[in-house]
Amino acid sequence: MSEADTPVSTESPPKDGSIKRSDARGSTENTVTPIVDVQDVTFAYGEKVAVEDISLTIEQGDFVGLIGPNGSGKTTLLHLMLGLRRPDSGTVELFGQPSQAFDDGERIGYVSQRSTDRGETMPVTVREVVLMGRFAHAGHSKLTDEDHEIVDKALETVEIGDLADRQINQLSGGQRQRAFIARALASEADLLALDEPTVGVDAESRDQFYGLLDDLNQQGITIILIEHDIDILTRHVNKIACINRELYHHGKTVSFLESDALAKAYGAAHGVVEHDHP
Repeated sequence: MSEADTPVSTESPPKDGSIKRSDARGSTENTVTPIVDVQDVTFAYGEKVAVEDISLTIEQGDFVGLIGPNGSGKTTLLHLMLGLRRPDSGTVELFGQPSQAFDDGERIGYVSQRSTDRGETMPVTVREVVLMGRFAHAGHSKLTDEDHEIVDKALETVEIGDLADRQINQLSGGQRQRAFIARALASEADLLALDEPTVGVDAESRDQFYGLLDDLNQQGITIILIEHDIDILTRHVNKIACINRELYHHGKTVSFLESDALAKAYGAAHGVVEHDHP
C-alpha cells in the first residue's frame, strides 16, 4: 500500500482503551459511501481467468468472511479490492475513490501470510514493527511522544504489551499476527484485511484471535478476512462472500447458511455446521 504524508494529529489517544479512528469515518459521507465497491470485475492471469464478473460492496462496520476452495480466486479478489491489482474489466473503488488512484494508505491495514512469515527472519523488536504504522503520519518528521503513546495503546489492545521489547522472530505465529495487527491499529486504519491469519495457529490461540477481531469490529473497524475454516468463520463474521471464480453468495451469514452457495462453490459433498447467530 502506498503511504501518504499525513500531518501528525495534535489530539491525545483516547483514555477508554479503544483505538481512535479517523474523524471522517463517523461522518455522514462515510456512512453512505461503501468502504469497498466492486462492480463487474474480471481478472485473468494470462489465459486463466481468476475472478469473473464479480460485484459486491463492503460497508463501514462490516465483518466479512471471504471463502472458497483452493485456487478459487480469494486472494486475487482481495488484492483487487485493495488496489494491489488492476482489474481487466470492471471497476473497484476504495472509500469512494478509484482503487488504483487511492493514496491514503494508512487507512488500510493489510496482513498477508507473507508478511507474518517474513517476521520469522526480521531482526527487529515487536515495538519497532508496530512503530512502522506511524511512519505515514509522521512523514519526514521525528516520531513524537503521541506516536509512542498510540503504539503502546495498540500493543495493549492486541494484548502483547509485555512482548514489546522481544525480537519478533522469537514470537509464535499467533503472536506475530497480533503484532502486525497492532501495526495496522497504530496507523489508525479504518479497514483491516487479513489473508488466512490462523494458518499454523493452535485452536486455543485461534479462538482468542477471533475474539480480538470481534472486539476490533465492535470498535468500528471494517474487516475482510480470508479463512478456510468455515465453521469458526460463521460464528464471528456478519457477512459471507463465497466465490469459486464467480461469486456464489454475498450477504448475511444466516442467509449463507440457509443457501446452497457452499455446495455450488465447493461441490455437493461439502457442508457447514450451523451455529446460533444473534
